[in-house]
Amino acid sequence: MILYLIADAPLRFAFLIFKYFPFGGVQRDMLRIANDCAASGHEVTIYTGEWRGDKPANTNLAGSIKVVLLKSSGLFNHQRHQSLIKAMANEVLLAKPDLVVGFNRMPGLDAYYAADPCFVERAHAERGWWYRLSGRYRFFAASEKAVMSTDTHCQVLLLTSHDQAVFQHWYGTQDHRFHVLPPSIPAQRFANIDRASARHHLRQEFGLQQDADVMLMVGSAFVRKGLDRAIVALAQLPEAIRNNTWLLAVGEDEAEPMIAIARQHGVADRVFIVAEGRADVPDLMMGADVLVHAARSELAGIVIIEALTAGLPVIVTGVCGYAGHVSDAGAGKVLPAPYEQADFNQALAEMLSSPNREQWHAAGLRYTANILANTSATVEADLLTQFANDKNATSNATATRTNSKKG
Repeated sequence: MILYLIADAPLRFAFLIFKYFPFGGVQRDMLRIANDCAASGHEVTIYTGEWRGDKPANTNLAGSIKVVLLKSSGLFNHQRHQSLIKAMANEVLLAKPDLVVGFNRMPGLDAYYAADPCFVERAHAERGWWYRLSGRYRFFAASEKAVMSTDTHCQVLLLTSHDQAVFQHWYGTQDHRFHVLPPSIPAQRFANIDRASARHHLRQEFGLQQDADVMLMVGSAFVRKGLDRAIVALAQLPEAIRNNTWLLAVGEDEAEPMIAIARQHGVADRVFIVAEGRADVPDLMMGADVLVHAARSELAGIVIIEALTAGLPVIVTGVCGYAGHVSDAGAGKVLPAPYEQADFNQALAEMLSSPNREQWHAAGLRYTANILANTSATVEADLLTQFANDKNATSNATATRTNSKKG
């Protein structure tokens, strides 16, 4: 059982993230956690190299959120990251916050929100030996070691329990430093959306008949999220189903390579690609018929939880960290590993022709409502508050012992 301690005085948190944009998964998590901390009366300063979109409003918050933009330099991406980390370290040294929280891996963190899989594991599994000689590899491997090494004290917030074993394989990180989080249920994003209106508006916007079936894919990095796989599955549907089915993909990436694949498979007229983030994704989820998420790799996949919260049935690859929630809920289909296109083709055809859609819809709603009712909605902020209080208590005890020796 975890005991969450609430500080008597406001705490000061430093949140470090390389860049913020409104539709990134970890970015949205970061801002949600910052809002939860500020709503509890604490002060959050977000240090970042880039901020796209509106900055946080402090209206109705007991505490505050401030964004500090820092400059970086370097020819390569990892060099710019290194420069930014140095600038962040300088700011933190001056600010002396109660807790330093990283949403990217870097030295000097008190807590790390692990939204990315183990870098070294992927470098060995997916790259050749030559990659591990590069400056990029050395930088990111060193940044990960600075967080996970047994020599550090950094607390690690994990999205899935699977990742603990992977990190411990490479670094031997102590068990007590890992904290597996329940999925955050974004019920408020869907609370005021009428499903019938959402279905009508989605089809009206894209010029579809009202009984059209819509497959929805949400996520940047189209190849990694498996958009090409979804296009092929659409093309392979039985003709009677395909003639009433369209695919809508939303995410920040290049559309043309995916459009070329759709042309190649003869379904370009059945694929809509919005190659930018959209603020109305909850409306799209409420209006679609199935979420397809055939990702090649996905540490967690908050979009999966969002779909379940919306009551949208899901087809997902088993490599996604949150895939287990789909099977536990009974709200869709999980594709086995290793991935086979034929499995996806069959699952999609079955879901679009199945009389069980309402059952999958209701199962997702029940499952997410149960999580929401039985877990703290502010679990990350609660943990960070506990970490800060523990850190301050340790510092005070050390200072007391030092002063006693001097006396």
